Amino acid sequence: MFLKGLIKEVNSVRIVGERIENWEAIEITGLTDDSRFVKKGDLFFCRKGGTVDSHAFAKEAVEKGAAAIVCEKQLPIAFPQVLVDDSREAMALISAEFYGHPSQKLKIIGITGTNGKTTTSYMLSSIIRRAGKSVAVVGTLGIFYGKKRIAPELTTPDPIFLQATLADMALSGVEYVVMEVSAHALHYKKDASIKYAACIFTNLTQDHLDFFADMSAYGEAKKKLFSPQKTPLCILNGDDPFGREIGLQRKEQCRESEDGALYYGLETPCEAFAIVTEETVYGAELVLNLMDGICRVPLSMTGVHNVYNALAAAACAYSLGFTLSEVAEGIRQVKRVKGRLEPVAEFCGGKIFVDFAHTPDGLEKSLRALKKHTKGNLICLFGCGGNRDKTKRPLMGETVAKNADFSVLTSDNPRYEDPLDIIVDIERGYRKYSTRYVIVPDREKAIGYAIDMLKEGDVLLLAGKGGEEYQEIMGIKYVSNDNDIIKKIIRSKGL
Repeated sequence: MFLKGLIKEVNSVRIVGERIENWEAIEITGLTDDSRFVKKGDLFFCRKGGTVDSHAFAKEAVEKGAAAIVCEKQLPIAFPQVLVDDSREAMALISAEFYGHPSQKLKIIGITGTNGKTTTSYMLSSIIRRAGKSVAVVGTLGIFYGKKRIAPELTTPDPIFLQATLADMALSGVEYVVMEVSAHALHYKKDASIKYAACIFTNLTQDHLDFFADMSAYGEAKKKLFSPQKTPLCILNGDDPFGREIGLQRKEQCRESEDGALYYGLETPCEAFAIVTEETVYGAELVLNLMDGICRVPLSMTGVHNVYNALAAAACAYSLGFTLSEVAEGIRQVKRVKGRLEPVAEFCGGKIFVDFAHTPDGLEKSLRALKKHTKGNLICLFGCGGNRDKTKRPLMGETVAKNADFSVLTSDNPRYEDPLDIIVDIERGYRKYSTRYVIVPDREKAIGYAIDMLKEGDVLLLAGKGGEEYQEIMGIKYVSNDNDIIKKIIRSKGL
């Protein structure tokens, strides 16, 4: 493709530098934002990151054969430069053009919120699959479509890879894409070129304050997904104050036209709601009322937060034209989601669950869900990620101290921090409410310690890592998975 055609949707473009007389005829054969992988004919994107500004690598990209450069400031190199106000937004728009706007050939459903995105996406994709439609899932656990599985890197992929993948999905016959859209992705405009068929909001609680200045900035990033320009249909958590705030803003933006907002909830009047008729530690029976359409749904996951997830998926599917029977059967078929309050094993009469909960709110919901069905002690093993939001560490300590009978404090991706320093931050909150805990920094040893504590009627929750396949320490990702460790330890005991 020629450069002129690629940049036609990018605002405030200037072509600068030397040798630009025939810039319209510059042919682009590939896209990249990594100077290490530049090939002849590529368009190279310079962007400013948290620690690295890739404008510094523009000369290297030219030497490797780049055909042109997209940048936010004119560089002292004799080479065609596409000067833009926001290179990240430009990368999203140009990537979509380069790959033929694949999102226009797909029905894409975006899901955002602090917690619940992954589980909601799996429930919704199961409903779509039950209806005989081809569906792809993009999110924290990876990308899945047809027989393809792409290992997870980011919750929402960067634009070049995302658009290339969407193009392959369209060629592979995919009809629907259910995609987790993170606040970071929205902040960086990774989805700038995508128009969604529908978007879901799950909830907003504290997270990522290492990146966003405050909760207001974090929330504003998520609001971007629900503008009338992005989607005609919004499925909003009516019991979450921020969900109602999104709805009010949406109404103002739409003014006299239909706002396309639909609320689901359990506590406030909503178009979609549920009644829990039966509940165990392994699931629940629900009666869903979806805009006065009623169906009975068996849910193979425990906790009120999973009722919300099921409601969000069901309300979205039903609003998009899927039948009540497809909704009910689709949710029934989701037996578990990897690392999401997942029952993994039993030992000495105690039950063991693994969960991705890594925020105060997520921990509280999972612990309360399990506490209702715990006849003995509820034990929680958890830590906090290094080089991330430090303010939530004592809050997570407080949450677990209030809801668990005993805890094992350990490591959870310490990255470049000393695990003991992280644990000290957790302790500051924990000790306000309890001293019933032990510190075992090595996560595998900590899991063994917790398993050895189990007695008849106890429940053990391993929180924080969920389905992750690694432990990140000093820049190295070591192979590590909580489920595998649990099974290995139990096998070593001859059980």
